[in-house]
Amino acid sequence: METVLVLTILVVIFALAFDFINGFHDTANAIATSVSTRALKPRPAILMAAIMNFVGALTFTGVAKTISKDIVDPFLLENGSLVILAALISAILWNLITWYFGIPSSSSHALIGSIAGAAISAAGFGVLNYSGFIKILQALLISPFIALIGGFLMMTLFKILLKNRNLFKANRRIRYLQIGTAALQSFTHGTNDAQKAMGIITMALIAGNLQTTDDIQLWVRIAAATAMGLGTSIGGYKIIKTVGGKIMKIRPVNGAAADLSSAIIIFSATLLHLPVSTTHVISSAIMGVGTAQRVKGVKWGVAQKIVITWIITLPISAIVAALVYRILILFL
Repeated sequence: METVLVLTILVVIFALAFDFINGFHDTANAIATSVSTRALKPRPAILMAAIMNFVGALTFTGVAKTISKDIVDPFLLENGSLVILAALISAILWNLITWYFGIPSSSSHALIGSIAGAAISAAGFGVLNYSGFIKILQALLISPFIALIGGFLMMTLFKILLKNRNLFKANRRIRYLQIGTAALQSFTHGTNDAQKAMGIITMALIAGNLQTTDDIQLWVRIAAATAMGLGTSIGGYKIIKTVGGKIMKIRPVNGAAADLSSAIIIFSATLLHLPVSTTHVISSAIMGVGTAQRVKGVKWGVAQKIVITWIITLPISAIVAALVYRILILFL
């Protein structure tokens, strides 16, 4: 019992660490366009994002419940706390590596792949809740394509609305709109991404027989929201540089179109209780906006590297988590 309690405490610590890292790793995507167009300076942008992420994280719990029960059933998982700990270590490692190199990879893919990999290592492929797992994978795979189309359509709409306007004056005014879209983007990020850590902690509480339902306790919500808010306040300038400038040259109208379309998609996923990769959605929306503006204006070489990272994240994190579980079980 003492070992289970210690493991549960470690899971809570590592889950909050994951949320903290997610804050400066993924939240940079939410403010990247507004910073790159100088609608906001980095410091106030990060402060605003931290506050809006905190508020968003406290508002919803549906995604957290999906994470806690739809990948594997925590009530049936043997060595559940150890499995979850291995998954968190794997996801954190991947996040730190990709952050170091300035690659906007998916924390969601890393976490979900890691949970699946560690669980399979512990109990075989039969442990997966295939209906729930496939539903999550579908959301992760389809959402970037929806974002690409959404960004394209939103930018097309903006072009129609601004057709007879002075572009210089319009861009100057749209910078003010970007402050609002960046705030909305940060809020929706909190409603989806912060809940992943809440779901993980709830899984650990169930696995450690410290909770008998999949309800998300208030202290879990506050702790996860605080960790993400603090992580956001640290900032993620490397990711901002990649998302805000290396995919395409972003003007205020482009940034507003990308922010608005991606925020709508992320929030829709939250309402459907589906975890999506905010990184994928935002980057894809920017590509869609760039395509509507000028296909050659998108730096497809950079986009290709980002897409490759998206593809390899889930299987690599699953393998790493499986290995981490095997190492941990030697000592426990």
